Amino acid sequence: MKYGKDQKISYIYALSAVLLWSSVATAFKIALKSLSPLELVFYSSVTALVFLAVMLIIQKKIYETFKYFKKHITLIVVLGFINPFVYYLTLFKAYDLLPAQEAQAINYTWALMLSYLSVIFLKQRLSRYDAIAGFIAYFGVLIIATKGDITSLHFSNNLGLFLALLSTVLWSFYWIFNTRIKADPIISLFSNFLVGVIFISIYFISTQSFHMPSLSGVLSTIYIGLFEMGITFILWLKALNFSENTSKTANLIFLSPILSLVFIHYIVGETIETSTVIALVFILFGLSLQKFKSKS
Repeated sequence: MKYGKDQKISYIYALSAVLLWSSVATAFKIALKSLSPLELVFYSSVTALVFLAVMLIIQKKIYETFKYFKKHITLIVVLGFINPFVYYLTLFKAYDLLPAQEAQAINYTWALMLSYLSVIFLKQRLSRYDAIAGFIAYFGVLIIATKGDITSLHFSNNLGLFLALLSTVLWSFYWIFNTRIKADPIISLFSNFLVGVIFISIYFISTQSFHMPSLSGVLSTIYIGLFEMGITFILWLKALNFSENTSKTANLIFLSPILSLVFIHYIVGETIETSTVIALVFILFGLSLQKFKSKS
């Protein structure tokens, strides 16, 4: 579908996406109060799959989806295994172990991880901007992990830190593998979730018994399935399609971690640590430096 360019409409879609993305860290913590990470992955992924299926039916793309699935079955299985299965299981476990403010800040370094892995797997060059940006951003991660006491090198939660960083690696691999396919993004995402839900269901059934989650658990998983995995993705695509200047629209994503801290403080009730704010400044500065390099 062709879109006319309208920067104001682009901003509306982009800000809507940013607002929703900013709220998901809070939704993760609320859901994890009553659900295990695996239960959260299962219920939210099923919600996202149903939503994406409805979108394909509305857009009359079922036949295209069958053709796409038949042509790229092997790669779809790999992508579906990574996302939603392993990636979200890793991410939700990190949120279960860490304060939301720490997990979400570390998660934003995935763009830097993507740059480094692209050097190895896509044969891209690593510029001095990438190296400097990485040093700055990961110094911010060190501040978060040690709660500001960087000289001690004592991490508040070793497993949580490892899983949060691992989630950035998994997400980067997901996008690297995605470069091998040129496809309608909704068809691609639906196919990945269809395979991913099969993996999740098998693992779920083989490791734990089913029980009906609480009302807050149900509502939070529906919220995550729709707004972390489904609708927000479409809003962001529309924002980019309407945009007269993609860079201006994309810059709005830097509002997300700041808004996220506001939600985490007032809804989850976490006291935002000074070390988190300082670390987030380093991370965002590193990401903006990398973006400057990409624009250049």
